[in-house]
Amino acid sequence: MEQSQGAQRPLQQHPSKPAITDLFDLYLGRNSRQRPDDPGRETSNKLQKRVTAPFRDLPPRDEQFIIDFDQLRAQFPDQEQVQSITESILISLIIQCSSHAPQSEFLLFATKSLCGVGYLKWDSLLPSLLSSVSNTDSQASSSAGPTSSTAPTLTASNFHVSNPTSPLSAINQIGSPTQSLTMDQSTVMHSPAKPTDIVGTSNGTATGTGTVTPMVSQPCLGSLRQLCCKIILSALETNLKPLTHGVIFQHMIDWLVNWNQRPSGLEETIDSLRSWGLDTPLHEWMHLCLDVVWILVDEDKCRVPFYELLRSSLQYMENIPNDEAMFSIIMEIHRRRDMVAMHMQMLDQHLHCPTFATHRFLSQSYPSIPGEPIANLRYSPITYPSVLGEPLHGEDLANSIPKGSLDWERAMRCLRHALCATPSPDWWRRVLLVAPCYKPAAQQHVSTPGAVFSPDMIGEAVADRTLELLKITNTEAQFWQDWLAFGDIFFFLMKIGCIDFFYFVDKLASRVRGDPQVLRSNHVTWLLAQIIHIEIVMNTLSSDPRKIETTKKIISFHKEEKGLDSAQGVLLDFISSSQTLRIWSFNTSFRELLNTDQLQKGRQIFDEWWKQLNKERIDFANLDERTMGMFWVLSFTMAPPAVEAVMNWFTSTGVTDLLQVPNMQTNEQITIMRETFPLSMTFLSGLSFNMCLKLAYQLEETIFLGQAVPSIAVVETYVRLLLIAPHSLFRPHFTNLTQRSPSILSKSGVSLLLLEILNYRLLPLYRYHGKSKALMYDVTKIISMIKGKRGEHRLLRLAENLCMNLILSLRDFFLVKKELKGPTEFTETLNRITIISLAITIKTRGIAEVEHMLYLQPLLEQIMSTSQHTWSEKTMRYFPPVIREFLKGRMDKRVQAIQAWQQAEATVINQCTQLLLPSADPTYVTTYLNHSFPLHRQHLCAGAWVLISGHPDSINSVNLGRVLREFSPEEVTSNIYTMVDILLHQIQVQQHGHSAQDLLAKAVSNLSFFIWNHELLPLDILLLALIDRDDDPYALRIVISLLERPELQQRVKMFYSNRSPEHWMNNQLPKRVELQKALGNHLSFKDRNPPFFDDIAARILPVIPLIVYRLIENDLTDIADRVLAFYSSCLAFHPLKFTFVRDILAYFYGHLPSKLILRILKVLGYSSKIPFSESFVQLITSQTPVTPPQDYYANLLLGLVINVIPALSTKSRSESAESSTRSNVKPQAPPQPGSINTSDSQKAFYQNQDPGSYTQLVLETAAIEILSLPASPAQIVSSLVQIVAHIQSSLIPNSPAAGVAEQMGGGVGSGINLAGFVSKSGYSSQQLSCLMIQACGLLLAQLPQEFHMQLYSEAALVIKECWWLADGSRPLKDLDSAVGYALLDPTWASQDNTSTSVGNIIALLHAFYINLPQEWLETSHTVVKHLRPVTSVAMLRIAFRILGPLLPRLAFARPLFMKTLALLFNALGDVFGKNSQPLSPTEASEITDIIDFLHHAVMYEGQGGPVQSTSKPKLESLTLCSKVLDILRPDVMHLLSHLRPDPNSSVYASNHPKIVQNPT
Repeated sequence: MEQSQGAQRPLQQHPSKPAITDLFDLYLGRNSRQRPDDPGRETSNKLQKRVTAPFRDLPPRDEQFIIDFDQLRAQFPDQEQVQSITESILISLIIQCSSHAPQSEFLLFATKSLCGVGYLKWDSLLPSLLSSVSNTDSQASSSAGPTSSTAPTLTASNFHVSNPTSPLSAINQIGSPTQSLTMDQSTVMHSPAKPTDIVGTSNGTATGTGTVTPMVSQPCLGSLRQLCCKIILSALETNLKPLTHGVIFQHMIDWLVNWNQRPSGLEETIDSLRSWGLDTPLHEWMHLCLDVVWILVDEDKCRVPFYELLRSSLQYMENIPNDEAMFSIIMEIHRRRDMVAMHMQMLDQHLHCPTFATHRFLSQSYPSIPGEPIANLRYSPITYPSVLGEPLHGEDLANSIPKGSLDWERAMRCLRHALCATPSPDWWRRVLLVAPCYKPAAQQHVSTPGAVFSPDMIGEAVADRTLELLKITNTEAQFWQDWLAFGDIFFFLMKIGCIDFFYFVDKLASRVRGDPQVLRSNHVTWLLAQIIHIEIVMNTLSSDPRKIETTKKIISFHKEEKGLDSAQGVLLDFISSSQTLRIWSFNTSFRELLNTDQLQKGRQIFDEWWKQLNKERIDFANLDERTMGMFWVLSFTMAPPAVEAVMNWFTSTGVTDLLQVPNMQTNEQITIMRETFPLSMTFLSGLSFNMCLKLAYQLEETIFLGQAVPSIAVVETYVRLLLIAPHSLFRPHFTNLTQRSPSILSKSGVSLLLLEILNYRLLPLYRYHGKSKALMYDVTKIISMIKGKRGEHRLLRLAENLCMNLILSLRDFFLVKKELKGPTEFTETLNRITIISLAITIKTRGIAEVEHMLYLQPLLEQIMSTSQHTWSEKTMRYFPPVIREFLKGRMDKRVQAIQAWQQAEATVINQCTQLLLPSADPTYVTTYLNHSFPLHRQHLCAGAWVLISGHPDSINSVNLGRVLREFSPEEVTSNIYTMVDILLHQIQVQQHGHSAQDLLAKAVSNLSFFIWNHELLPLDILLLALIDRDDDPYALRIVISLLERPELQQRVKMFYSNRSPEHWMNNQLPKRVELQKALGNHLSFKDRNPPFFDDIAARILPVIPLIVYRLIENDLTDIADRVLAFYSSCLAFHPLKFTFVRDILAYFYGHLPSKLILRILKVLGYSSKIPFSESFVQLITSQTPVTPPQDYYANLLLGLVINVIPALSTKSRSESAESSTRSNVKPQAPPQPGSINTSDSQKAFYQNQDPGSYTQLVLETAAIEILSLPASPAQIVSSLVQIVAHIQSSLIPNSPAAGVAEQMGGGVGSGINLAGFVSKSGYSSQQLSCLMIQACGLLLAQLPQEFHMQLYSEAALVIKECWWLADGSRPLKDLDSAVGYALLDPTWASQDNTSTSVGNIIALLHAFYINLPQEWLETSHTVVKHLRPVTSVAMLRIAFRILGPLLPRLAFARPLFMKTLALLFNALGDVFGKNSQPLSPTEASEITDIIDFLHHAVMYEGQGGPVQSTSKPKLESLTLCSKVLDILRPDVMHLLSHLRPDPNSSVYASNHPKIVQNPT
């Protein structure tokens, strides 16, 4: 500030300023005679006479001014300062004299003259002038009183006739022709006297000299802007700098947008004038502003890209003036903006909705606002398109969606599907908000940018789902599981406050009043009884003013249920009385509303039934239907006594002391609860959620905080509770338990029991909730604390096994630590498994997010920083390239390991001899542990291996076992990996004198000594160490021999013989296995805590799949088949066996023989639990390979439409009558349109734990089918593409659509008739065709990348073969019309049933793209490569239409964006290149939509999201554009000239921060 003032001070004191001021005053006719006290002025005599001459009525002639100024200027040597002073004086005079017509005319003349001869610079003058005018505007707008000014002479000219450069003559060619022709001409006012003139004169104050001193009013500002516009129009006749053009444009837009802002005090006068009928016409200065804007965006000069109008605020201006000129520009903006938005939106955009059939709810995340914290990023299931097509979301946006609109219906469709498909609670938390009525007062007006659905939307959707369930419940079946699943979600949503209770009850009551027949059962009462104990519901029913009215509505849902003897029937019969009792307890004001009979009936539950039943111990294992139903009623009425009864069931059998184990050093007494029967899932499912919460709390007290070790039945019941209500009862255990007791995990046995529950029971539940990563971090903390602690083998190996399962269950990118700093806290085993898991995930599912791709390199470095392992070439060849490239250069450390052993061998053998001989001194164990070096301890097992030399009995196994148990788990792991390397080395050395068979037999025998005879080492770690050396010719052979050892096979058979894979269904009395028998000597050691589910056989569950992977990598497929054949019963207990099958088929796709594929599929079995297609089993079991017919693929897609794709909420008119007859169908009748097969979909979560939900199961099963077929990717994709291309003609062979498709799309080519599918689906043919295209895109996105490349090739082939594109004789206008008909409006095709093959294929590509992970988008532009060289504008539009919707995702990935942008420019060059020869010449003006879109793409990437007025392109993008622009024709290059980094030719470069700061 001080520097600025210091720079201005010399100008204020410069001697030329008074002279220049006087000269201007002279020509302006202003009285400014030189005062005697003014300092002397060094002027010429001639000029002195003119300046000091007596006052004359007329100023000199304007033509003389430049001569006088030239003479004056010559007197001062510093011409730059003279220029600055003149500029300052001129700007001041323009502001002062703009209202005086003759003076303003002279100032215009003077400005043009001075700039014309170079005394002033337009590029300096105009920005300063506009800035000063803006300051004047802001001062005038904020000032309420009059200010002194020169007298305005107001002209009463008529409506200004616009400059010819403004395209008013062509208004009928802009925008919609219909709108232009029918425009009401009376809206343009031609009154000779404008209201603003009247206002200006009426507010002036006359003085004695005839001058008027007005307030700074609107007319004054208008004349100032008018003069500025005239000056700018003159300047635009010269060559201004791009920066100046940008400044002018921005000011013109600001003036136009704020055209009706007035100083305070004028509003009342303007309003009174309007009351006379004088509607304000467009001001003269506004016409001039429009002229300036039109000249700036004129495509001949292209001073400013027309795109700048598209992102300007002009289109949003309020109170648009009633003027044809303004209408014309706004209509043109909207027309061109809509074309850009069209390029951004997918075909059938309004139908795209998440299916919840994958673990990723959406493939991309969008930050709501730039710089939004990462914590607020939402994986939005849907986004609402902005005016330029960008995806947007946020609370304000969701609340602004009008009910009944297309966006509202899309939101409702998503919510309705979610209520059926039951995504995890994490999804609901991401997309919903606390209802406004439950928000704290401080947050009432705080908008959440991540929200997607409004409270009204979720309230409406829940009411819809309730009515839907009521309708299907009125049939013969009760659909009890549907109500249970819905009740779980409803309880969860109400508990977290996302549903407005009053709104929901009111909405539901109004729906029932509208259709009284829908309420025939008491299910609504049951639903409301579930939530009546929730705190916010109790508070609102107790204190809200609407409580009486709401209570009446609740009571109105009561229905009599009679004649049902089932437990559900009893519950529904008594639930009204139970709810009546609860309401009675709220408030005395309610009691008069209640039914006394219901109250009496409710009291009978406790007074008669319960007291009679509770006299003796209740046998929960043998409850009859009525007793079970009555107990359910009790859980709703009085939960505490019901919980007490259940707990008594578990404790009534008493406790017993755990037997003392021999050789156990501690005398601590452990008591254990006697076993009883666990509660069945059927019984638990009917309990109220309120009781379930209380029961879960009590069970946690008993299990984790009780004095006695809990029974297996207690633990199983606790697990079943969590599985029954995954939404309502889930809790992260580490956090939950430590909050209740911070030191709980240090309690003996608690950590072990918790890890057992998590590892063997709750792993799928955590994955369903998306909490696997958080659990992994919690378990890692335990591992990091104890891996170096002596003797902690059982806890560490259990935590390590759990971590293995967690890592292998993660189906997305993950960090091994919450931050990418420092080495991992994993063990060596976990580090290696993490690499394998990442390889499987990336290859089979891709990397979902851009951020994940950026983190991958540092993540790999972090993992491998503490690991010395290298993978074999055979393993690496199957790794995805990104991991393979990283690991390729790593050095194999085995040579150093062998050298280290050779150096230490003598010492190690000597120590082992003293320690391990049968006659060894027992006291040497302590000496060895306390005084041996780490290097020598690391080779203990290797030394023992050498000493055994085929005679295991010669080793003192007791001492060896004691030492290994006293080692830390980390030391034992290191011993195992070292021993494996050395034993393999020894076999290699000894093979010259011995047969390989003998050496292998000897090695296996010795290893059996370690594992089985004396149980000295953990089997799972040893197997993993061996398969990691698969490049050794003996390693895998040893593994197979170990797996086929009778000791292991007997152990596996014994473990699984008394267990069921569906543990939740086993209601038999549990049997506990002794600790030593379950885990062996090494793991049990000094521990006495009994196991629950843990066993050595269970520990190898995550290892068997990895062994199979390694065998396939080494081309040992027959042996892999053999392993799977024996261990298939073992894998049946794998919690994620379905994921294993899907992933192994995808990972090795194209490398698996059909025999092995069948064996892999048998892991799942062909039972009805897996929804395989009817003909699938026949196809894969056929003796000779059979190519699947197209009917097979069509049926596969139809299954996805019915079971996976969200149901459409509206139906076509043609089928409205048919639809109405389906509303009350029986279960065996055709399904509701798009409804999920109820008998399967609403299985409880525990029946679909892997992959997580029925929709996921159906989609993943379809993917498994495709991956198992005896057909090549080319054949599969070709069949799918042909079905999609001709879907309309296949669905309705004789329809008009078939004719249109044949004419415009190349004929009917699918060869099948799918007409019967329409009746199966319940949709109209138009709807079904669109949904089958979406199903095909979704399915293809789940398959490996081999299928993607085939899709791009097939899609390009269909497009190029379309005759109306290939026929060069077709007129250009016809081609453009055909393209527009097929592609421009994303809803036409589905509504009019007139889709073409090209439109279908592009819709398929869009449906495919939206489901792809970010990494797999790297090849998305391949289809355009296949289309090149592009030979017509029509084909060019198709190329842009294909890739346009990808822009929001490409904007976050710089390399991919640059690659795609370059490809689009090259495609543009094919048609508009310097050397191109298109089929027919085309003017550049005919592709303005493509020009605008390219500007938008560059700007969108620069902003990293929705384009704003402040958005700037990135310098790298401008540099790329500059390079590719050189291939274009001059006329096209000219329209894109601003996409260059040259500040002398580009508006964007002229004010780009990086270019301005560093011009070089």
